Amino acid sequence: MTPAHAGRALADAAPVPYWLDRRERPDPLPPLTGAQTADLLVIGGGYGGLWAALEAKRADPERDVLLVDAGTCGWAASGRNGGFCAASLTHGLANGVDRFPDEVGELERLGRENLDAIAATVAEFDIDCDFERTGELAVAVEPYQLDGLVADAELARRYGHRVRLLDAAEVRAEVNSPTYLGGMVDADRVAMVDPAKLAWGLRRACLALGVRVHEHTRVTGLRADGVALRADTLGSDPADLARSAAPAGLARSAAPAGLAGSAVAAPGRPGVVRARRVVLATNAFPPLLRRLRAYVVPVYDHVLMTEPLSPAQRDAIGWRNRQGLADPGNQFHYYRITRDGRILFGGYDAVYHYGNRVAPKLEQRPATFTTLAQHFFTTFPQLADVRFSHRWGGVIDTCTRFCPFYGTAFGGRLAYAAGYTGLGVGATRFSARVLLDLLAGGNTPLTRLDLVRRKPLPFPPEPVRAVGINLTRRSMARADARGGRRDLWLRTLDRLGLGFDS
Repeated sequence: MTPAHAGRALADAAPVPYWLDRRERPDPLPPLTGAQTADLLVIGGGYGGLWAALEAKRADPERDVLLVDAGTCGWAASGRNGGFCAASLTHGLANGVDRFPDEVGELERLGRENLDAIAATVAEFDIDCDFERTGELAVAVEPYQLDGLVADAELARRYGHRVRLLDAAEVRAEVNSPTYLGGMVDADRVAMVDPAKLAWGLRRACLALGVRVHEHTRVTGLRADGVALRADTLGSDPADLARSAAPAGLARSAAPAGLAGSAVAAPGRPGVVRARRVVLATNAFPPLLRRLRAYVVPVYDHVLMTEPLSPAQRDAIGWRNRQGLADPGNQFHYYRITRDGRILFGGYDAVYHYGNRVAPKLEQRPATFTTLAQHFFTTFPQLADVRFSHRWGGVIDTCTRFCPFYGTAFGGRLAYAAGYTGLGVGATRFSARVLLDLLAGGNTPLTRLDLVRRKPLPFPPEPVRAVGINLTRRSMARADARGGRRDLWLRTLDRLGLGFDS
């Protein structure tokens, strides 16, 4: 399909995340003002912070837990992702084998238990997030990728995964695309969720257990204050808070595009929290700890959502089993079908901005949306008349090992996790348990893991950082165009344990 066709299909797409652009979005909670105290302060209202608050309160109902977020709970990565909730804690089995060979079996077991626990929590708190354990279908779209799927299947079976290889006819019987040459089904280690509704459900569960939540509350600094830690905050003005309360689709005439659910309102009244322990869960955003700046890089990912498909369009593609799909390219696509029959299509063009830059205007990238739309129509030419309802972007926190890392600061009174590289929907719950163990000072099976004790290699400073990342992106694109053959630069990164994953 031509750029002109893609442009017409994108013409009416709202520049906001589909998941956040709905009436179900809860009203924001008041910002923090004045002086507060807490046993545990959680900074960040995405999945990581929400799971930490929930698990802390479940472990000790008497513990005073306070959570703050600069926007609203789930407004950032937790409300913008594709909704793939995976059992993997290591950004895939192959990455786990490469980096943690001595404990990858244990990590796979823990990951499966973690996914089971997420399903149980969703049921326990009646979280209506369209949780479907449909599995994932990897689809080969180039001949060289078929051998890779065979190797992946052999590795997966070695660790007890229920996987099945499909030929071209079999994979097209599942999802009908002329681009598919084969596939691999992973039956039960991935669930599909509505990401924003999962975040909102966890928020509701936290409130039900007595967690105090303050939204539109930005932490501006952390420091030791006797036996406690002090967090200084700035809360939004009430007028800004009211303007951002309506779902974006209802407020487009009254507020700038993307304000509802994405932008942080202007700072207003200051506040302060003194807490005995702190969980830091801000992921891709500029860290409050200087030591994290070398380890985390924010990378922008972009996503399209179609309008609901008609019955005839659904019949043309099949997809009755509702799996999540992805291709195994270096610059890969991920896509899934929603409860109301839309297709989410994202990935491919991971973008880094010099100096770890993060800004709302970077969420919109017309060239990337056009590329994604063209790839969508190449994948599903039978949907040539489909239009897109939403287009958006957001930051992913990546590190050089592509899976989360952990640590403590202020003498063990603060614990942090970051570096999920796009696979945090499930792994954040596991990380919450790790962080609570670290704060308790215990020598536990989780804190003894290599995954927890070791740090990734740091990224170099600018300008070397930007040069290296962009050179890696070009080399990955070249490898995809050359049958998967990796050039000298990528082979060097492989040897050093460095790299950049889309």
